[in-house]
Amino acid sequence: MSLVFAINGQRFELALSSVDPSTTLLEFLRYQSPFKSVKLSCGEGGCGACVVLLSRYDPVLQNVEDFTVSSCLTLLCSINHCSITTSEGLGNSREGFHTIHNRLSGFHASQCGFCTPGMSVSLFSALLDSSSSEFTVLEAEKAVSGNLCRCTGYRPIVDACKSFAADVDIEDLGFNSFCKNSLPPFDSEKRVCSFPEFLKDEMKSIDSGMHRWCSPGSVEELQRLLQGARKANSVGLSVKLVAGNTSTGYYKDERDRHYDKYVDITRIREMKEIRETQNGVEIGAVVTISKVIAALKEIRVEKMFGKLAAHMEKIAARFIRNFGSIGGNLVMAQRKQFPSDMATILLAAGASVNIMSLSRGLEKVTLEQFLQGPPLEDYYDLVLTIEIPFWHHRSSELLFETYRAAPRPNGSALAYLNAAFLAQVKDRMVINCRLAFGAYGTKHAIRCKEVEEFLSGKLITDNVLSEAITLLGKSVVPQEGTSNLAYRSSLAPGFLFNFFHSLIITEKPSSNGYYHLDQPKPLPMLSSSQHVPINDEYFPVGEPVTKSGASLQASGEAVYVDDIPAPANCLYGAFIYSTKPYAKVKGISFKENSVVPDGVLAVISYKDVPKGGQNIGLKFSFGTEPLFAEDFTLHVGQCIALVVADTQRHADTAANLALVEYETEDLEPPILSVEDAVKKSSLFEIYPFLYPQQVGDTSKGMSEADHRIISSEIRLGSQYFFYMETQTALAVPDEDSSIVVYSSCQTPQYVHSSVAACLGIPENKVRIITRRVGGGFGGKAVKAMPVATACAVAANKLQRPVRTYVNRKTDMIMTGGRHPMKITYSVGFKSTGKITALELEILIDAGATLGLSMLIPSNIIGALKKYNWGALSFDFKLCKTNLLSKAIMRAPGDVQGTYIAEAIIENVASSLSLEADTIRKINLHTYDSLALFYKDGAGEPHEYTLSSMWDKLGVSSNFEERVSIVREFNESNIWRKRGISRVPIIYPVSMFATPGRVSVLSDGTVVVEVGGIELGQGLWTKVKQMAGYALGLLQCDGTEELVDKIRVVQSDTLSMVQGNFTGGSTTSEGSCAAVRLCCETLVKRLKPLIEKSGGPISWNNLISQAYAQSVNLSASDLYTPEETPTQYLNYGVAVSEVEIDLVTGQTTVLQTDILYDSGKSLNPAVDLGQIEGAFVQGLGFFMLEEYIKDSEGLLLTDSTWTYKIPTVDTIPRQFNVEILNSGHHEKRVLSSKASGEPPLLLAA
Repeated sequence: MSLVFAINGQRFELALSSVDPSTTLLEFLRYQSPFKSVKLSCGEGGCGACVVLLSRYDPVLQNVEDFTVSSCLTLLCSINHCSITTSEGLGNSREGFHTIHNRLSGFHASQCGFCTPGMSVSLFSALLDSSSSEFTVLEAEKAVSGNLCRCTGYRPIVDACKSFAADVDIEDLGFNSFCKNSLPPFDSEKRVCSFPEFLKDEMKSIDSGMHRWCSPGSVEELQRLLQGARKANSVGLSVKLVAGNTSTGYYKDERDRHYDKYVDITRIREMKEIRETQNGVEIGAVVTISKVIAALKEIRVEKMFGKLAAHMEKIAARFIRNFGSIGGNLVMAQRKQFPSDMATILLAAGASVNIMSLSRGLEKVTLEQFLQGPPLEDYYDLVLTIEIPFWHHRSSELLFETYRAAPRPNGSALAYLNAAFLAQVKDRMVINCRLAFGAYGTKHAIRCKEVEEFLSGKLITDNVLSEAITLLGKSVVPQEGTSNLAYRSSLAPGFLFNFFHSLIITEKPSSNGYYHLDQPKPLPMLSSSQHVPINDEYFPVGEPVTKSGASLQASGEAVYVDDIPAPANCLYGAFIYSTKPYAKVKGISFKENSVVPDGVLAVISYKDVPKGGQNIGLKFSFGTEPLFAEDFTLHVGQCIALVVADTQRHADTAANLALVEYETEDLEPPILSVEDAVKKSSLFEIYPFLYPQQVGDTSKGMSEADHRIISSEIRLGSQYFFYMETQTALAVPDEDSSIVVYSSCQTPQYVHSSVAACLGIPENKVRIITRRVGGGFGGKAVKAMPVATACAVAANKLQRPVRTYVNRKTDMIMTGGRHPMKITYSVGFKSTGKITALELEILIDAGATLGLSMLIPSNIIGALKKYNWGALSFDFKLCKTNLLSKAIMRAPGDVQGTYIAEAIIENVASSLSLEADTIRKINLHTYDSLALFYKDGAGEPHEYTLSSMWDKLGVSSNFEERVSIVREFNESNIWRKRGISRVPIIYPVSMFATPGRVSVLSDGTVVVEVGGIELGQGLWTKVKQMAGYALGLLQCDGTEELVDKIRVVQSDTLSMVQGNFTGGSTTSEGSCAAVRLCCETLVKRLKPLIEKSGGPISWNNLISQAYAQSVNLSASDLYTPEETPTQYLNYGVAVSEVEIDLVTGQTTVLQTDILYDSGKSLNPAVDLGQIEGAFVQGLGFFMLEEYIKDSEGLLLTDSTWTYKIPTVDTIPRQFNVEILNSGHHEKRVLSSKASGEPPLLLAA
């Protein structure tokens, strides 16, 4: 029997007997097909990078059903006779890009590009869904709501989606490269996905019992299969029932389990139908959640069904609901205590479940009995259908509401608490009710029967409701150890109050509106404005050209490290890391009774570092760090070994099965806090030249103060990078004991020296190649080095290519993130609010090794000095703990510094009962105080734009007027409150040496190499523009179109030496400066030819003549910044308005207005994307992302299920950005300024 399917119209046929049934569609696409647009990012169905369109033909109805699925969870065998469309199937560079690709590119909606193919398919699917009606702005906003992006801040992606909506006002669309009054037409035929005819002809049933994968067509056939399996079970036969397989996204250990037989139950007629009867609705257990939603929306008999459907739309993302089944969700809740929304809302609705048991036959139980019963046996018990009753009662009114509080309002996040309430009410008296709560750290959803009985037969008064809430507190009690325990407990009374408040008969009139509760409103639609100056002085520099390669990224043809085809005999690695903070490593084995994959070839450890090499994973100017733990582990997450196998799946499985034997006897207890480190004097030295300088005399400032706040404390946690592409490398042994490593890194030069030192070979035998990186944010600087080095050691040892693509959990545990810190401060100030002195003690958790932590103190102070503190002193302690070493993450130290400053300002304002904005204004720098605090970095007086920007944004954002409106809102609303603040930033950056090379080829095209790496920040785009400008100074015919002839190529450490690192926000400027120097050299060489020609000459003729006369048309140079100043200051101001719902705790950023000074922008479209993306990443740090560890430092929030970055529904609803063109700065690169990191601070 064969498995037949199509990918992008291409036919694939596989012998069913040769297919491992546990193979996912993603694995087939990435490792066995030519289509690489489908990206692996989380492997959990939580990010959307791997989304594809699945089309299924129904021969009875003769129609095609199209829907998105997460290919990382979809089993290959389940797509028999289906057609798969990936982003490059929609359009590509060979056959022409799809309109979606061009729109995403034209709206500047792709930065690193790793998420963009998934976004494209999600948008295409949304357009298909609306093919029978008009696509609306509301649908556009939801089109990519389950897809994650870490770069853009989502606004341009949403605008690209909205550009397809029939009801969009073109004036409302954000900054784009299309004509403002019109968009290129969208061919409606491109809205149809054609189903291959050859698949229609091959529709036939599969023999249900012959292979490891079988698909019975009826309940009777299934029973025969399962009874046969039961008989065979005496020899240990294991069976897995499969519907959508989406549960493996949450229960990842399921993937490592071996099953002898997979039974696909999605073809069983009784289990895939939805029937409406007199008494209610019966839903087959394998009906997908999306189909359940659609069916319930059609039921008009009772409003309850529409509300059930609306709540279900918040379960997971659309591409999970499209394949995940209602029965599977309930079985997970029953068998594995999954925190299900479905179980809670159906429990309140009075649902029941029909079960087929091999031992007990058919039985019907209430959902409550089902959830409370013993866990269903693996395949002996099967849910067939779910019944939801109608609640017809003419004599009473039916009230039904569902609730959930979650990190994301519109879904794609597990709830902190969910609830659903049903009540039959007559004349404000509760006749009876069902109150269900779930997802708060108990085994399953429950009904609060004590409260139900108490309320039944009662009129709802404030006293009755108060007593009910007291009773409820005894029923809804999260288990010990549940995260956010107090918050979850507080939600239940709020939900109950929300439901019953409208029935309250007040005993005495309320003047303060306490009993008036606004119903929760849906989030307002996203809207935005952008004011972007366009500067033609250095054309094409300053033009908002679209990002280089954006359409390639959208179609999925842009090549990342893991997209490079595997060389022959390639092996795959997976890391074994320490789970103990400080322990002796006695040995590594595999778990007893576990099935270790056959393809495991080696476990590489420090013993495999070649003779003459050193156990070094990181070599930097501040020292080295070990690649593998040797006798002792220094921290949780430290690399102990690399398992090498024939596939990435086998390597990952083996790493999961690895058992490290530790011994902690006779060892000092590990240091797990900064306080402990200080007590034990476990500190790293900070080099004097990196220690920031104090300002003024703080003891004098304190004595002049009218008021003092003494020893106030702030604690700041960590943040994970969450680049979409995890750490990855490919090492290939080459001739003469040399090695080539393809690394996704920000620091090829340092990876180069680390690999050479570890292998003990000269650096001229190492070559590091980096084309592009799928997001870095600092995490691909230091932390990419050991990944590449480990692959190199394994490749050297085994003399075969070795690659790794680190899975998301391991990446999160091993790479760490921002530096946590404890701040103690004392501040003195006048009664007016003028601050006279600030004293700080800051304990920074650097982790077990130094890395680049020595840079953090000066960065903290650099951002904190944005206010005139009068005098400033500080004591930094860089704490050496047995915790994971921290990395430099976008705005490292700076974001903490600016937050510390704002917290102090707020505290001063509070103690004086003044507005914080008043205190900020009083303590803003004059130019003189700026020069005192920042010395040479302050620049010239005309460069200091912050105070004028403060006033300008105050006017453009209507700040004062909105402060009054917020005050009125808070006075008239008890349960919802708003706040508004205006925050300035100063961000010092430094220029550093950067190399470049420009070569002109014989046909007039130009190839450019730079040391800077394209991470999504638009470096290549700016470099192309700079080369176009600098070569265009020749003023030949055709130089105005030169940008189209320029190609920037990958970084190669043997070709481009002294590449330095990409970071600190100035690499784009440095790379542009290097390229400009190269072009100036070429212009000098070509000018004599123009002069000789005596008249106009075209670019191509000029180059032909240069080749004929052997003029050197390749120039390289190293840009080195002038000695004074290598540092300059960046300025920005933001106004943000936030609303909080006091019942649920949900926060909504209603509006953010940003004014940012980017000098004369090299590319305002690129800078705009950096500003918005950085701000939203900062929003994640302060508002959403919880970095939670256990008592030994092991990360607990290690997946997309537990670690929540911002999504479309958590960004500002009104997002306005203005870029200030602050004029001429002669010491800058064409007067430009940085934009990559500084705007992140505006989220403070």
